[in-house]
Parts: sequence; structure tokens; C-alpha cells
Amino acid sequence: MKIRHATLALALGLAFASTAGAITVGYSPRTGDVWIDTNLSDVNRYGYDQRDYFIDDVVNQFGAPRYLVNDLLGSRHWQPGDVYYACALAYQTRRPCKDVVGLYERNRGQGWGVIAQDMGIKPGSREFFALKDGLGKAHGRFQQHAAGHGNSGEHGNDPGKGDKGDKGKGNNGKDKGNGHGNNGGGRG
Repeated sequence: MKIRHATLALALGLAFASTAGAITVGYSPRTGDVWIDTNLSDVNRYGYDQRDYFIDDVVNQFGAPRYLVNDLLGSRHWQPGDVYYACALAYQTRRPCKDVVGLYERNRGQGWGVIAQDMGIKPGSREFFALKDGLGKAHGRFQQHAAGHGNSGEHGNDPGKGDKGDKGKGNNGKDKGNGHGNNGGGRG
């Protein structure tokens, strides 16, 4: 009888562990950059833990259509980290997010690194570092939400980079018209 209970307990434990592992451990964006992969894994956890905040962040940061983000996370079962990176690549390359989504869905087995290169973002290029810098800034916001502190402009890890710190700062003309706000004209 003890063996039967031990076996049942082990089976239940493995079932719960494999479910949690699929969300946190099993995610591998394969961007070709360890730092980006690690940060996208953090973004992925944040997207599962704080789904509504995550959706708001992606919509506001990249101008992605809310319906598309909801569809990717819901009926298409995309990982939050993949949704974030697709919209980040779209924003960086000034393409609609749905175009990047389509490209990734047709070539999913290649990983994000190959997709980014196909879109003109080569490792070590100015565009690559701009993409990486944007992820670093967003990571502070994600950490704040995960910690339950709300806006990173109000608290902690990302001084001057949060919503309050971004207003009116600009980027000294380096952006060439690719603004960081959502002016209502999303890139669907």
C-alpha cells in the first residue's frame, strides 16, 4: 500500500513539475545571443505571471494591435517571449507585427536569430544593438511588474528609463522618425 501511495505521489509531482517546466525551463527563443535569450526567458515568465500588464506593455511599446497580441497568446498558443520579440523586431525594422508573425510561423524551426538576420538585423550591427538596448530597457519594466511595483519610472531598477523618464527626452535625432509612443496608428 505504501508503494502505491509513493508511486501516486511521484506521478502527481512529475505532472506538476512538467507543467511548470514547460512555461519556464522549456522556453528557448534561439536568438543566437545568450543575453537576449536570457532576457526573453524573463519576459516570458512575466507574460505568464502578469498577462494583462504584458499585453499593455507590448501594445504601448511597439504599437502592436491588441487583437493580434491577444490572438497570439490565446488561440495560437505563442509564448509571451516570442510575442514580445516578434513585435520588437517589427518595431525595429518598421514593419507590421503581423508580417513578422507570418515570417516566423512559416520558418519557426529556424529560431529568432535566423529570422532577425533575414530581416536585416545582423549580429553586431547598429540595428542589433538598438534591438538589444530596447530589450534591456523593457526588462526593467518587466522586473518591476513582477515585483508588484507598477511603473519603473516610479520605482527601482531602471532609473530614468520608465514612463516618466521617457517623456520629452527623445534620442537626440537618432531614431529617424521611429518614435517610441503609441500614437494610435498601430503596426498591425
